[in-house]
Amino acid sequence: MASVPSLAATVHQRVADALSAALPEAGAADPLLRRSDRADFQANGVLGLAKKLKANPRELAAQVVQGLPADGVLADVEVSGPGFLNIAITDAAIVSTLAARAADDRLGVPYAENPGTTVIDYSQPNVAKEMHVGHLRSTVIGDAVVQILEHRGETVVRRHHIGDWGTQFGMLIQYLIEHPHELDHESDAADGEGEAAMSRLNRLYKASRALFDSDEEFKTRARDRVVALQSGDTETLALWHKIVDESKIYFQGVYNKLDVEIVDEDIVGESAYNDDLQAVVKDLEEAGVAVRSEGALCVFFDDVKGPDGNPTPLIVQKSNGGFGYAATDLAAIRNRIGTLKADTLLYVVDARQSLHFRMVFETARRAGWLPEDTAKQLAFGTVLGKDGKPFKTREGETVRLVDLLDEAIERATAVVREKSENLGLSEEETVERGSQVGIGAVKYADLSTSMSRDYIFDLDRMVSLNGDTSVYLQYAYARIQSILRKAGDVAPAAHPELPLAPAERALGLHLDEFAEVLSSVAETYEPHKLAAYLYQLASHYTTFYDQCPVIKAETPAMVENRLFLCDLTARTLRQGMSLLGIRTPERL
Repeated sequence: MASVPSLAATVHQRVADALSAALPEAGAADPLLRRSDRADFQANGVLGLAKKLKANPRELAAQVVQGLPADGVLADVEVSGPGFLNIAITDAAIVSTLAARAADDRLGVPYAENPGTTVIDYSQPNVAKEMHVGHLRSTVIGDAVVQILEHRGETVVRRHHIGDWGTQFGMLIQYLIEHPHELDHESDAADGEGEAAMSRLNRLYKASRALFDSDEEFKTRARDRVVALQSGDTETLALWHKIVDESKIYFQGVYNKLDVEIVDEDIVGESAYNDDLQAVVKDLEEAGVAVRSEGALCVFFDDVKGPDGNPTPLIVQKSNGGFGYAATDLAAIRNRIGTLKADTLLYVVDARQSLHFRMVFETARRAGWLPEDTAKQLAFGTVLGKDGKPFKTREGETVRLVDLLDEAIERATAVVREKSENLGLSEEETVERGSQVGIGAVKYADLSTSMSRDYIFDLDRMVSLNGDTSVYLQYAYARIQSILRKAGDVAPAAHPELPLAPAERALGLHLDEFAEVLSSVAETYEPHKLAAYLYQLASHYTTFYDQCPVIKAETPAMVENRLFLCDLTARTLRQGMSLLGIRTPERL
């Protein structure tokens, strides 16, 4: 089915045509249409246009009103103040437009006109290290952006640029060679398979680090092992693969708990670009983009200086011949643009790395690898504790992500158990819904905050039934499903001939904005705007539910019409929350 024009788009076109007819010399004119608390819409464009053409704004506004068609869409248009237009829509137009949306599986949301290919780099855990709270935002935001872009028709290539290369692997592998029994040591049987794997690797990493720091001979052997790894030594690579595979088991367990789909081919770590690094260095140096400074290959920028006022370069290759993050990031850009043919590169990375990525992007542009305005960092803020400081354990350590998720699920399950006593849910169903509510609460708290801002991780607030939480939205959805079940054989049906109560109008007009909101979110990569829309939708529905009896409405037609509004609200909530990666249980 073709996309359904919103009422805002329809009214915008009507007023723009009337403006052009009243003032042909103005050409195509923008009526500056917006929602208003004085009417359904207000058009403010007449005032500026009249001033520009030295016309009387109220007279021009009156001409525009006379030129508007009487086609059943506009109920009333009045000139207000110095020349604003206050516009009311007919009830029939609202219901008819919503009926067209309801008839479409996509709720009238159009596909992008010229969809491209987007490579999105997110999550980025490190091999042999546990995922912590810092990985939460990148994973949740990245997954939501992926879902939204794919819904729009974009081709999206996921990339998890995991840390799986470098000095720490020489250290870890050398330790394993000298202590071969350690990797197979059984951990606490209470741990899951993935957590057991990571528990072993954490223990090994700490032991190897302690030896590396205290034993100069081991340190030398570990550094030699890095060379062996980079040169493809068979024994070294075999142990490296084992470490990576154990880490992936753990990653998958965390992703499953977080209800995020990750497939193995999406995980392309730093190691994947190892063979390209010498070519990156050679091309940058030959092009004059990078120069040698004290033995290191560096790229300098006029506006990047350290505290001492001296230029701070991007180091592509260290003086000892080693490579850092810059080299693998540049190799990844070449691959994503040249091989994957990406039109857009997105990096969901902590705001504290903004300078690094600005320098990497500029270097790639100077080298001719990255077209202008192709790469964008979706920089996110920090997760804070209730004290307003970066979220840490009481011992001052980074909080394990899996511990946060387990606690959220535990809290949410208690809420579900308390609130759903009359639903007759089995323990298995209660636990399943508790997981959906708990994980939804964590995701929504993150996604409802502008990604550039820090936010406070407060589970008490996150699992609350009141306020701007996913639980509030999930309960609104479940409440609608309960009403639809109670309606029995009475099916939802749109009745454009019926007058609408104020709460029905407000709900209907908000429902009609869904496609435009999604389009804006996809253009700007701002999931928090979708979360805000859904919260407002649930709030409008709560007002409607309080003021407009559904099953006990005055006439059968009113019952069907209100059931129709209920059903479309539920479908919109479900679709919107799905794009944020949040489940909507049918019963809560």
